[in-house]
Amino acid sequence: MKKLPPALGAYRALTGLAAPLAPSVLAGRARRGKEDAGRMAERLGHASVARPDGALVWIHGASVGESRVALTLASSLLAARPDLSVLMTSGTVTSAALIAREAPPGIIHQFVPADTPGAARRFMAHWKPDLGVFVESELWPNLIIEARRSGARLALVNARMNEASLRRWQRWKQSGKALMGCFDWISPADGRTAHGLAGLLDRKLAVAGNLKLEILPPMPTRDALDAARTILNGRKVWVAASTHAGEEEIVLQAHKELLASHPDALLILVPRHPDRAAEITALVEGAGLGLARRSAREAPRHDIPVWLADTLGEMSLWFALSRVALIAGSLKPGIGGHNPIEATRLGCQVVSGPYRDSFSDVYDAYEQHGAVVTVSDATALATAVRAQWEGAGIAPDAGETALDALTGNVLEMTTQKLVSLLTKPVETR
Repeated sequence: MKKLPPALGAYRALTGLAAPLAPSVLAGRARRGKEDAGRMAERLGHASVARPDGALVWIHGASVGESRVALTLASSLLAARPDLSVLMTSGTVTSAALIAREAPPGIIHQFVPADTPGAARRFMAHWKPDLGVFVESELWPNLIIEARRSGARLALVNARMNEASLRRWQRWKQSGKALMGCFDWISPADGRTAHGLAGLLDRKLAVAGNLKLEILPPMPTRDALDAARTILNGRKVWVAASTHAGEEEIVLQAHKELLASHPDALLILVPRHPDRAAEITALVEGAGLGLARRSAREAPRHDIPVWLADTLGEMSLWFALSRVALIAGSLKPGIGGHNPIEATRLGCQVVSGPYRDSFSDVYDAYEQHGAVVTVSDATALATAVRAQWEGAGIAPDAGETALDALTGNVLEMTTQKLVSLLTKPVETR
């Protein structure tokens, strides 16, 4: 590839100098539960399994949401080309657990290497992917540059960037253009991303559509659902899903208002990061409310108003138990909101705060079809939940109607395009 812009060259130099610190940084993260201590070598670019023979597609997604897209895409590619091998990388222990649990047979998982030139080169030298697929917005410069130099074809699929990210790229346009120019194909998930990347690359980009709309959420097991319904015993229930610091106070105040009219109401509180459970427990108790902790196998008695769902991999269960859910990450600025689609697919009506620019295209469709209630404080949140309990809220089919309006054949189109990239000669760049 051409000579790198100065900012990218400086980034590579600095990350190269910092590389000796990576093992100690990763060890510290492992002590906090953010890394798998038994697989640290993978984060330094050392593979833990052999590369299979034949054509290999490498798909990278940062965390759980992107990994679900990657799993769907991997299954579609294998259906189209059964001769392929698929390597999936991710960066979090939760996504690794998801892939181990849900990946089809034969898919290899590795942790993505730290973004240093040496780790990226070691990764590429071992795996030699014929095609590298990056999901959404996980763009590590050294990894992309080394992949390009290795001769792999590259695609950025389901590209999604919020306004802040696009503004940052515009401020570093020369570097952004060089990095985005490494991709043979870019498929924007929404109009905002298509417009922003087109301005960066000085060429038109068509909206491909959002692959997340084609992912069916995992269903809870019948045993888990029956056991939870027995515990609830007909109580009014609502879910606060993927809450962040600063949001739980609003949620707990709303629940106290709901308890005034529905004394047996139960809040299922699902923090985005379960390792905040002790902090949240203190908030709940400080609000004068009793709680049961899912991680401690505690079931909420009839006089316990909060069930703290401080576990991983059970979101589908919580949505299936409730008629209404707050999709959090949206009550405070700077987070960007979270995806409401899983809640809709599992029959839950959606309430959201106003700060959800990371999923603005989805929420625009929800607004157009009356499939979301937007709230900004505890009283409005309590009112929205109460209305749904009383049958005066969102129409039952509004969310599915909104998703039908958004969904196209994006998975089939993406699969076909990636297969076509594989059939072209690989060039050393």
